[in-house]
Amino acid sequence: MQFDDVHRVEKAKKRAIVNQSEARNRVELFRHLPQYVHGTQLPDLESKFFQLEPIHPSVYKVGLQYLSGEVSGGNGRCIAMLLAFREAIKDYSTPPNKTLSRDLTAKVGSYVSFFIECRPLSISMGNAIRFLKNRIAKLPITLSESEAKASLQSDIDRFINEKIVVADQVIVSHAITKVRDDDVLLTYGSSSVVEMILEHAHELGRKFRVIVVDSRPKLEGQGLLRRLVAKGINCTYTHINAVSYIMHEVTRVFLGASSILSNGTVYSRVGTASVAMVAHAFGIPVLVCCEAYKFHERVQLDSICANELGDPDVISKIPGRADLGDLKNWADNENLQLLNLTYDATPSDYVSMIITDYGMLPPTSVPVIVREYRKEQLWV
Repeated sequence: MQFDDVHRVEKAKKRAIVNQSEARNRVELFRHLPQYVHGTQLPDLESKFFQLEPIHPSVYKVGLQYLSGEVSGGNGRCIAMLLAFREAIKDYSTPPNKTLSRDLTAKVGSYVSFFIECRPLSISMGNAIRFLKNRIAKLPITLSESEAKASLQSDIDRFINEKIVVADQVIVSHAITKVRDDDVLLTYGSSSVVEMILEHAHELGRKFRVIVVDSRPKLEGQGLLRRLVAKGINCTYTHINAVSYIMHEVTRVFLGASSILSNGTVYSRVGTASVAMVAHAFGIPVLVCCEAYKFHERVQLDSICANELGDPDVISKIPGRADLGDLKNWADNENLQLLNLTYDATPSDYVSMIITDYGMLPPTSVPVIVREYRKEQLWV
């Protein structure tokens, strides 16, 4: 939804479960994206627990986890959503004078709207929702309610296993061929599949060093750094502003992705494009690891048309430095707006190879994956 359309926004507010108040200092360039005051939604939603009759408890729980940031990451959010749908389907019963396929589709639609209010959907979650609605629509009329529910739960389990769990294992088996002794591997932020690649390479006895590049405000790389060091992997930690100084040591760059669009653009955590561009300038291969269920036919040339805005307050504070409070009351200054983008778009020119569960391919071959594998029963 375009949030600069006043009538549509007012309409959506009337149906909304999560009470959200618009931010005072909105960034004009991003008026089409939701810009709300952060920190007020979670307590309000928690207080409504016993009033939300149409929302299944498991869906409500996952929504709270999205709001609080407890569940994050492309795969983590998608799995949590699908498991919530699985529980909701398990407890579902068809109302009198209604058909299962139509009523359940409407129910799933209302759950999706609730998730969007908690946090905008990722592209991969949109693909998973499309898959589930397609499976519901294709249920044979001859099936009983219990058989239909069992079939849908089995489909969800199969999607999680084949498209995420097994897909990650296949990506690791492909990517491991690109890790050699004495390599210096650079990664940015924290990607679950890149972490699996590094751990598997270490288990195989490969001798390499990892450079973890991180950035505020999330500092996801710190968690990755702790886990890798605990496994005995030799690591270096630096912030994104020093990436050009350390890049001359690097032999390969491994990056995760939130999605890959049909023109080969990599849509990932903000800062990924900067890392890829610096690596390209130094002539270092950039390998992007991404499951095929995250591919999308959409084309995007910039990070403005579609993005997600994080809490602007978090970039005004520096953890452990209470003395640096120059932006403490920034919201009171109507001439000052803080912008905390969540994603950026990396052009395909800066990506050497994309490693997927269907093999290793150049960015120019992404449309083939989108076209051919959408024909699969699980992909539609």
